[in-house]
Amino acid sequence: MHKIIRYAAIALIALLTSCDGFLTVDEKGKATIPSFLSDPRGLHAGLVGAYNKYYEHYDAEYLKYPEVAGNMVSINLSSGSSVLEQYNYTPNPGSATTSYYIWSRISTALANANNIIQYAPAVAGNYPTQKAYCDNILGQALLLRAMCHFDLCRVYAQPYNYTADASHLGIPVLRKTPGPNDNLARQTVKEVYDFILGDLTQAASLLTDSHASDIHYASLQAVNAMFSRVYLYMEDWDNAYRYAQLAINGEQLAQGQTYLDMYDNLNERGEAILRLSGDDMSGKLKDFYASECMPADTLLSLYDSADLRLQLINKDGAKRCLKYTPTVIPDNQPKREDPIIFRLSEMYLNAAEAACHLSGKSADARQYLRVLLERNVGADKADELLGATADADLLSLVQRERVKELCFEGHNLFDITRWKQDMVREQGTNATVTRVNYPNDLFVLPIPQYELDANENMKPNPTVNK
Repeated sequence: MHKIIRYAAIALIALLTSCDGFLTVDEKGKATIPSFLSDPRGLHAGLVGAYNKYYEHYDAEYLKYPEVAGNMVSINLSSGSSVLEQYNYTPNPGSATTSYYIWSRISTALANANNIIQYAPAVAGNYPTQKAYCDNILGQALLLRAMCHFDLCRVYAQPYNYTADASHLGIPVLRKTPGPNDNLARQTVKEVYDFILGDLTQAASLLTDSHASDIHYASLQAVNAMFSRVYLYMEDWDNAYRYAQLAINGEQLAQGQTYLDMYDNLNERGEAILRLSGDDMSGKLKDFYASECMPADTLLSLYDSADLRLQLINKDGAKRCLKYTPTVIPDNQPKREDPIIFRLSEMYLNAAEAACHLSGKSADARQYLRVLLERNVGADKADELLGATADADLLSLVQRERVKELCFEGHNLFDITRWKQDMVREQGTNATVTRVNYPNDLFVLPIPQYELDANENMKPNPTVNK
């Protein structure tokens, strides 16, 4: 990471010179990051660049990995898929595949966020009349940095609850872009999460919009959604519940065609809280789900035949994920897809799951579930399901609904491991691995070999870093 992130400055400069005409460079090579990020216009251009780099990370191997290493998809073996190592649990730390690309792309996105965080306070001081504008940009960069650390930790470290005090190995914490001689060591998962919560706390103090006005930019609502997700992984049920409520903040779930249009029509917000803009970007998930990856029969079997969500994974009898295949696209960009990071349905599920663990909150868990179920299968079926579910079984129902609701959105494997479940695939799977029991070293990716070779302080992951 230290080697990748050190050179990310070059990537930022390249981005900033082409971001919406904010900056021009007369003599190539004379511009520096401090000069780029020296005024509010430069900060905004830097933020656009940071989002673009986060998009390149998120809309690629990162969203594929927790699905293909999970238990709800099937890979077309004849496609020559690039994710077969993860599908078959045969990671190779020396190969330029998923582990390499996730590590390097997050590192570049993280460097861009850190550059903004470093220079934004000085810009706010030098331009007092635009301080609120600069503070908003800083708040968004802090959220991006928190998300980068969270993403890295989920991929290269065991879940928070793997040890009782989260003292197991996490990832390096990057408060600034490392220098050429900075060989950063991995910190504990608890230390990483504490850092994430610190960034989110500062971001919350800088962002004031309780509802996102433009879902392609982070808002206080997105920060609250991230808080809820992080606390859910920490099993801090009180805070997971509280922040899910703050993120919902009276908003209603998308219903019927509006819900489906959220994926099919990129002009429609639906229930999205934060989604990445694929404007002028080349999305990678559309082709992946068209030719390489399809829903497994075990996933399809979970749905009621009248479930609204079936139209997104099994339309007209064809098993295919349609969450990244919009037909209405701004400017008719055929490669555009706008992956959703946070949406209201996840917050309802977070609130329901947390409520299941809180004393006296079973009625609240039922209510959050009811809203989801009524949207997806209708009031009568919702009444039937909830009526047949005892309080002791509510958590299982929440988990089942989460699998159905958030499939193909980058949650499957991470939910399996934080629930301390075994990864069990369908009986007829074409994967060479049909079951991985929890706990297991195979539930994390190897640290890329080039990183281990370059950084003597970087510890490998057991078993997968052979």
